[in-house]
Amino acid sequence: MSMFTAEHETLRRETRRFAEKEVAPIAQELYNEGAEIPLEIIQKMAEMGYFAMVIPEAYGGLGMDNLAVAIVTEELSKAWLSVGSVMTRMLIAGGLILAGGTEEQKERWLPGIAMGEILPAAAFTEPNHGSDTAGMRLRATRQGDHYVLNGQKTWITFANRAHMLTVLARTDPDPNARHKGLSMIVVEKAPGDAFAPPHLLGERIPTVGYHGMKSFSLSFTDLEAPAENLIGMKEGQGFYQLMGVYEVARIQTAARAVGVAQAALEAAIQYAQEREQFGKPISEFQTIQHKLAYMATKVEAGRQLCYYAARMKDEGQRSDLEAGMAKLFCADMVEYVTSEAMQIHGGYGYALEYPVSRYWRDGRVFKIFEGTSEIQATVIARRLLE
Repeated sequence: MSMFTAEHETLRRETRRFAEKEVAPIAQELYNEGAEIPLEIIQKMAEMGYFAMVIPEAYGGLGMDNLAVAIVTEELSKAWLSVGSVMTRMLIAGGLILAGGTEEQKERWLPGIAMGEILPAAAFTEPNHGSDTAGMRLRATRQGDHYVLNGQKTWITFANRAHMLTVLARTDPDPNARHKGLSMIVVEKAPGDAFAPPHLLGERIPTVGYHGMKSFSLSFTDLEAPAENLIGMKEGQGFYQLMGVYEVARIQTAARAVGVAQAALEAAIQYAQEREQFGKPISEFQTIQHKLAYMATKVEAGRQLCYYAARMKDEGQRSDLEAGMAKLFCADMVEYVTSEAMQIHGGYGYALEYPVSRYWRDGRVFKIFEGTSEIQATVIARRLLE
C-alpha cells in the first residue's frame, strides 16, 4: 500500500516540473558566480504555495502534511540545494509562531509568511555557542514596552533578505538559568545588505559551497524590539519552542540531502553511460556498476527513512528519534553519494563545469547544519537508553 495520496503524487509532478523549468537551467551558472537565488524564483515559489504548506488555512496557509513538505523539498533541492533551503526559514519561523505564539502573533505574521510577503531568517547560533543551545548569551533586557538586544549571532543564512529574524535571546541574566532563561523574540527589519546600523550590523561569511543564500555574522547593539514581539508573551520559553520545531526541520533537512544525492546519482549514471574508455562505456565496467548500485541503495534507504519520520510526525507521534536518525543517516549518505559521483566523473568531477562538483560541495554541509551529526547521534543514543 502506497503511503502517498493522489495529492502527494500531483504535488511531486508539479514541483518537479517547476524545478526543471525554472531552477535547474540557471542553478549551475549562478552557483559558480556565487550569486544569490533570483528574487523572481522566490516569488514564484510563494505563488506555488511552497511557503504556505504547513500553515493552517485559518492563517492563509494550505494545511498540508510533513510528507508533502518532504516531497517538495526533495524535488527543489535536487535542482539547487539553496532553493530547497529557502523553505527551511519559513518552516522554522512559521513553526515557532504557530506552536508558541499568541493568537494575535499568528494573525500578524503567519499570513505574510505563507504568501512570501514576509521572508524570515533564524538567529540562533552564537560565535561560542552552537550545539550548546542552552549556553546562548545574546542579552535581551526588558525596558518598558520593549526589549533592548545586545550581543552577537552567527551563521544567519538569508539574513540580508529577511524581513524578520527569530532571535534566541537570554532574558534571564543568571548564568545558572541556562535553557530556562532563554526567550524567542522577533526582530523586524527591512531587507537588504545594509541591515540597520549602528544597532544591527551584518558581516558576510564566505563559504566553500551552499551558494545561493548568503550567511552572516550579526552584531546587535542596543537594538530595540517591541515587547509584543516576544513569542508567546512569556519569558523563558525560547529553548522549548526551538526544540519543538527541530523535528520538522531535521526531517526537511534529510529531504534536502536526498534531493542532492538523487541529483548526483542521476548525473553519475548519465556520465557513466556516455563516457568511453578502452572502447566501451565505463558503465559496462563492474567497478562502476557496483558504485552505482551502492549509491542508489543508500539514496533510497535515506528517502524511506525520511518519509517514515514525516509520517510519524503527521500521525502525531513523538518523532525526535526518527527525525534524528533520518538527518544523521542522510547526512552521511549524501556525502558518500556525491563523493562517489565525483569519482565516477574522474578529473571532470573536479571541474566547475560539471554540476557534480556543486553536489559534492553542498553535500558536505549536511553533517554540520541543523544539528551536527555528533549531536544527532547523542539525541538518538539518549532515546535508546531511556
